[in-house]
Amino acid sequence: MSRFPAAAFAASPLGFGAAALGNLYEPLPDDAADSAVAAAIAAGVRCFDVAPLYGSGLAEERLGAALGTALRTPAVTISTKVGRLLRPRRDGDAIDPTFAAAPARTAVPDFSRDGVRRSLEGSLRRLGVERVDVVYLHDPEPHWRSAVDEALPALCELRDEGLLRAIGVGTNVAATPARLFAEAEVDCVLLAGQYTLLEHADGLAALDAAAARGVAVVAAGVFNSGILAAPGDDARFGYAPAPAGVLARARRIAAICAEHGVALPAAALRLPLAHPAVAGVLVGMRSATEVRADVAHLAAPIPAGLWQQLRAEELLDARLPLPA
Repeated sequence: MSRFPAAAFAASPLGFGAAALGNLYEPLPDDAADSAVAAAIAAGVRCFDVAPLYGSGLAEERLGAALGTALRTPAVTISTKVGRLLRPRRDGDAIDPTFAAAPARTAVPDFSRDGVRRSLEGSLRRLGVERVDVVYLHDPEPHWRSAVDEALPALCELRDEGLLRAIGVGTNVAATPARLFAEAEVDCVLLAGQYTLLEHADGLAALDAAAARGVAVVAAGVFNSGILAAPGDDARFGYAPAPAGVLARARRIAAICAEHGVALPAAALRLPLAHPAVAGVLVGMRSATEVRADVAHLAAPIPAGLWQQLRAEELLDARLPLPA
């Protein structure tokens, strides 16, 4: 039986992706980070996901500080990741431009047993907690053998020691879950950007494989880096400027949504939840305003005709489970 804490999404199927707390794309003031987390708690959000990579540990530090005593409440579920070990920045180290004004630390790939243990120790220290609920292997594809042969057994040891409850893989590669299932057992999968209104054909196979094994899936990146929240000229897709064809497709989906009186983000949030493997959706939120907007979008009614029109125009794969 999966050890994934399903209660993480019992209060709300919406999870808080904390990459923005690490200054994703642009600096975020401390008070804005605090208010975003406070708004999420007030709205019933109980699942918070972070990683050492996000701002070289800054997101973990801010999340721990913002949640404060809420972290010690069983209703709050925290997930973090291993596979990149932070060390002080050295002369000549490349600086990740994805995160602005991050601490002077460098994330070094490390899926060794020792690296995993040290990574989790650092995460617990930055979060200010003694244990977390879920730990994901973060983007293991370039280091597959180390991830499977060393990192996973290390996580099992740490689980036995009571430092975590569930083990998973966090990836934006749709083929990774099935590949991992063939070699190892995990409790959950965090699949980013691969099961969305724009990208879902390959992700569907991953979710079907997870459902067959009883593995819970958290559908992350459901806005595809923002294009499904606001498909403007400066929209991003896959953390880069959106290609013209992708932007045109997103705008057509937005137009159909508008015809049915539905906001594009509402449809983007709702679609993944129709798959039986999906426990919840995870969205990056950088302000209290964004939190409240996403909560409202998820609660908005969506007529069945919207999904039918998207399918009729071949904007949705005919095999996808559709929301009721």
